[in-house]
Amino acid sequence: MTNFYEALRGDFNFDHPDAFEHSSMLQTLKNLKQYKPAQIPLYDFKTHSRIGWRDLDAADVILVEGILIFFDQELRSMFDLKLFVDTDPDIRLARRVERDTTEWGRPLNSILHQYLTLVKPAFEDFCLPTKKYADVIIPRGAENNVAIELIVQHIQDILRMPSPTNRSKSREIDENGIENNFKNTEK
Repeated sequence: MTNFYEALRGDFNFDHPDAFEHSSMLQTLKNLKQYKPAQIPLYDFKTHSRIGWRDLDAADVILVEGILIFFDQELRSMFDLKLFVDTDPDIRLARRVERDTTEWGRPLNSILHQYLTLVKPAFEDFCLPTKKYADVIIPRGAENNVAIELIVQHIQDILRMPSPTNRSKSREIDENGIENNFKNTEK
């Protein structure tokens, strides 16, 4: 979902639903669900701009992630299975601090200010209320190995299922049972 951020204009709340180009996301997902190739933008968080595009081939399983992915009703209705990863707030903050300091070189005081004034309120206002739309809620996030194994098994079962919609001729599936069909094209 973060690839669909609007280009930065002044003060910007990346954790607000208005930060995303929903129409572009919808069209991309519609294309993929119709087994048509699609492109998603590549977003650079250092320059707050798009730096190219990534080509996506059609696939039998499409994974879409983002903290606000269930906010838009039209987008939400396109998902066959909706998972909500319920992670402890302290873990979420720690991961954000680690990512923003190491990947983006941001100072801690800036990260904490953004978290307290934008991220946390937006999570409570826009993300947490969408938990009710999930088909499966995964407590403890990435530490919940049982839930992850069940989801991987479910995806593997779908990929092995012979059906008219299972159109992929060949697949590259990683050790977690996830299909890899990305091609980067920087423009």
